[in-house]
Amino acid sequence: MISTLKKMVSIDAKIKMHLFYHQFKKIEQFSLKIDNLEAKQIYIFLAADYGNLGDVAITYAQSEYLKQHFPDYIVTEIPISQTTEGLALVKKVIKKGDIVTTVGGGNMGDLYPLIEAFRQAVISNLKGNKIISFPQTIDFNTSKAGQNALNKCVKIYSSHPDLTLIAREHKTFDYFKKHFPKNKVILTPDIVLSLNRTEPTYNRKGVLICLRNDKEKKLDASQEKTLKNYFNTQFTSVKERDTHIGGKELSFTAKISALNSIWDDFRKAELIVTDRLHGMIFSYITGTPVLVFLNNNHKVKSSYFWIKSAPHVRLMEEFSMDKIEDAIKDLKSIDKAVTLKNMLPLYTEITKSVNL
Repeated sequence: MISTLKKMVSIDAKIKMHLFYHQFKKIEQFSLKIDNLEAKQIYIFLAADYGNLGDVAITYAQSEYLKQHFPDYIVTEIPISQTTEGLALVKKVIKKGDIVTTVGGGNMGDLYPLIEAFRQAVISNLKGNKIISFPQTIDFNTSKAGQNALNKCVKIYSSHPDLTLIAREHKTFDYFKKHFPKNKVILTPDIVLSLNRTEPTYNRKGVLICLRNDKEKKLDASQEKTLKNYFNTQFTSVKERDTHIGGKELSFTAKISALNSIWDDFRKAELIVTDRLHGMIFSYITGTPVLVFLNNNHKVKSSYFWIKSAPHVRLMEEFSMDKIEDAIKDLKSIDKAVTLKNMLPLYTEITKSVNL
């Protein structure tokens, strides 16, 4: 009976109940701690503490960007697993002039309802401070349920007097402009592209396959088998790994260690083969030649726009072994020392949004 009742309680209702419980705590009773409460603060809500290294990298890059560009502020991450407790604490201590940010990524919409509910709770409860939603991809289903979820989202976002929505590709930018006219909307790349992780360098060897195995996968089993058979004839070693390592409530040390590990794996490979957005982005920032396949939505292709001139990145929009073989030959001929374009000027609108 109890489990049945729990299932009937909506996500929003559960969040409100948790916030109600936490509001009676004294500051020292919270498990989360905020350094130097008298100083100016920038909060990062929904900080990834789970095993999706793409999201972990987004959180890390966002934190590094804010620390670099706003040294007068203390940057504090609120782990997504502690959203309600963190929100209750921040409501108690936040000052005029403190900045609230939410993590970038691809979780805005109805595909990840819990994360979206957390984001909406932050926006609803912190209306007295500037909020900046870092570069996101938005996706609401066109079904009746999806459109109802969109309407609720529009109502909540639009009710905030100083909310900036940042799109990480043009399709989301156009969507924001259409549905959120009351909010400030800007366009920048995914924040992970602000990083340069080409060092240290290694002697590259073999191919590293980093393909999806979830609902966003577009390559079929036959195509994947054909690829692997081909790579076995062309490279001395063929390894597989994913950008998702599993786990939850990871410590800061564990997250940084996992990022450095995967970036090392990429830097040691002659070629990356991926259909993951951050498989492509990790390849770019490590200067690793990469063959990119589409997933089943627009995230990969839309984000490729920002790095399409990079010589070490090849997007395959159709599965053709002739074209794949030609692309691999080109990638193998690339000079090992890839010079990355400085992407930081593309993020100046974020800095301006914080300073306004």
